Amino acid sequence: MELFEYKTLFVDVIAPVPVKGTFSYRVPNELNDMVKVGQRVAIQFGPKKIMSGIVARITDEVPKVDNVKYILGIIDESPIVSRQQLDFWQWMSDYYMCCIGEVMQAALPSALRLSSESMIELSPDYVLDSQALNDYEYLIVEALQIQPKLSLSEVSKIVNYRKVMPLVKTMIDKHIIVMEEDLQDKYKAKYERFVRLSGDYHDDERMAGLMDALNRRAPKQLDVLMAFYVLGGSRETDIMVSPLLKKADANLSVLKSLAEKGVFELYEKKVSRIARSSKQKDVSDIVLTPAQQQASDEIRQGFACNKTVLLHGVTSSGKTEIYIKLIQEAVDKGRQVLYLVPEIALTEHMIDRLKVYFGDRVGVYHSRYGDNERVEVWQQMSEFASTRGVEHQIVIGSRSALFLPFTDIGLIIVDEEHDSSFKQVDPAPRYNARDCALVLASMHGADVVLGSATPSYESYFNALSGKYALVKLTERFGGARMPEIIVSDLREENRRKTMKSHFGSALYSAVAQALEKKNQVILFQNRRGFSLRLECGVCNHVPQCINCDVSLIYHKKSNMLRCHYCGYTMPVPDECPGCHSTDIRMRGFGTEKVEEDLQLLFPEASVARLDLDTTRAKTAYHDILENFGNGMTDMLVGTQMVTKGLDFDNVKVVGILNADGMLSYPDFRASERAFQLMSQVSGRAGRKGDPGKVVIQTYQPAHPVILDVISNDYDRLFQDQMTVRKQFSYPPFCRLVQIRLRHTDALKLDVAADSLQSLLRPLFGDMLLGPEYPVVSRIKNQYIKQFLVKFRRDVNPAKVKQLIARSLEQFRTSPLGKSVTVQIDVDPY
Repeated sequence: MELFEYKTLFVDVIAPVPVKGTFSYRVPNELNDMVKVGQRVAIQFGPKKIMSGIVARITDEVPKVDNVKYILGIIDESPIVSRQQLDFWQWMSDYYMCCIGEVMQAALPSALRLSSESMIELSPDYVLDSQALNDYEYLIVEALQIQPKLSLSEVSKIVNYRKVMPLVKTMIDKHIIVMEEDLQDKYKAKYERFVRLSGDYHDDERMAGLMDALNRRAPKQLDVLMAFYVLGGSRETDIMVSPLLKKADANLSVLKSLAEKGVFELYEKKVSRIARSSKQKDVSDIVLTPAQQQASDEIRQGFACNKTVLLHGVTSSGKTEIYIKLIQEAVDKGRQVLYLVPEIALTEHMIDRLKVYFGDRVGVYHSRYGDNERVEVWQQMSEFASTRGVEHQIVIGSRSALFLPFTDIGLIIVDEEHDSSFKQVDPAPRYNARDCALVLASMHGADVVLGSATPSYESYFNALSGKYALVKLTERFGGARMPEIIVSDLREENRRKTMKSHFGSALYSAVAQALEKKNQVILFQNRRGFSLRLECGVCNHVPQCINCDVSLIYHKKSNMLRCHYCGYTMPVPDECPGCHSTDIRMRGFGTEKVEEDLQLLFPEASVARLDLDTTRAKTAYHDILENFGNGMTDMLVGTQMVTKGLDFDNVKVVGILNADGMLSYPDFRASERAFQLMSQVSGRAGRKGDPGKVVIQTYQPAHPVILDVISNDYDRLFQDQMTVRKQFSYPPFCRLVQIRLRHTDALKLDVAADSLQSLLRPLFGDMLLGPEYPVVSRIKNQYIKQFLVKFRRDVNPAKVKQLIARSLEQFRTSPLGKSVTVQIDVDPY
């Protein structure tokens, strides 16, 4: 008898929970040869919970913990996460002071994040006694006799009652049912039916005889056979059943008859949910202008010096054509390309442009993709190293595309790198995709281009100091001139009573002229909704959210007041709840109000709105922009979604309805952000042909930022802001770490904040700001207080974070500290 000696293996598993570090599990001996780093494994977490985790390390070292549990099974045959990805996750966890489990939650598509669902089944010892069951219990037992296991959601549907846990617990106590945890795989591969020609009919003579016979006896079957050939079917090529039947105008029974005769073979095959596209143009067709060619050459010089390149090109200067040339060079080397854009709307716009030149090489990854589609992109990316296939060699996406399983990135492009949408706010990890892209590029040895007409001050500072290579593109493509910018003084407009709703005479006249010439218009108002608040004309009462310290915004389409922080809604009151007056007035305006006013002022024109409310559906972004691009829409009203990278030839007028809201925002970046937004949206006008016109409506026409927008003087505003930021120690001259405390009790929060301050103040002194209430001091019934830690750029950030982490660990040991939610945001900008 041969004896086998097994080696005892243990694995460190990343679990999708907000707890520091990994968790040790033992590998069953029979799985020793199958377990690999990067695989998903099923684990028991706590007494009942079952979930999937990622194997981060395999070792034979015995963990220094008691009662090490076994992994319950291996989910994947091969790793779905590479070691390089795990290193990237660990860096992100360390830098952004979050748990690696939180990074895993952000990185993996939701369909790959398996968790357990409670299932019930009849107890093995249960003997049916219908007399002892109440109506609900009888329904559940009857269902379990038909289906051996039921989830709690299925039980809820059976009894038509949401809160079923008390009922389930009673049935468990009566030993009628038992409960178990079942790990659910959310991803389902898509299968379609295909048809292929049987081997018996590969002979031409036999096929000719078949056609003659069908022509006499079964003409409908002949139609299906002919459609098979018309669609490209052959002895080697199969055809999908649904388009075949549509082409032949036949039903499935006709096809089955041919299969029964041995003419066709019917079978199912796994197919992709991702639409295919073909290349229409060659990159060599793009001829760069002398200015573009010079910028392209300077970018390559920056790459040769192993530097990140900041491409500072004015709007409509043709940055995309340069990107396409660089992408082609990376593709020719057999390497992958990551193209990051800030908004999904811009993603859709860029997809169409890139697919013209690269076809199926372009893959798309963002949050509007379905769960199953995202898994398929993930799987195709994982297979790139082994197959070197062309599909998804180029990936365009929003910030989440950073986490895809790249194997050999050659180029990363961060378009509109200044955009705040690259920053993840909630939940953790609160990362900036632009900064993370630089780290990812260094891991792969990839080149990086940061592109923008209005670069972030940090990037521009790095370029001027020599850390990045700076490349400027100062002229518009095709000799197009920059738009004329007109400032409309709303004080004068109101004094002269020339306002029409929220449109001054200058903007109204410009819009009317554009529509008369069959040109298009973009109007920018950075607030959605109809009215920003309702106010009592007698006592000035404003309806407030019951969960947050904000006023409710009126949405006319739903005729409801809505909170944009927590989603709370309430009907519009008929009278003031304070003084019972019926004099309820609307104050302020959003995109919904602008859309309605335009339809009244210009009834012949078609108007569309691009904001969060109109783009909730999966294809809404694409549909709205496609209609605008095709000329079906005359005017587009939107929030900052309309400011970014949109390229429409026929837009001649851009209106900025309320510049003051951006200028007066209480933030050290207000001037920078305002200039970026106004310059970017201005750049949508006059991109081809005649120069465009931009009208900025403001009560502060002499504001320095507006003057710099008019002169398109980015450098002057940059230098002015650098003087202020250096004086008050703000980025890029220092780094910031924000610490937020949340609690449902304001008094307890105050005590907790003072306690944490006593730990942090001795370490950071005057470089610790706070604790203070933020502008919105209560969200979702939780009060907020925050600290801001500043430290110079020459100070080791790891040491600062270590001091903060130690203070927080000590703070959490106190009873009050345990009850407070702590959020850390590194680089909160």
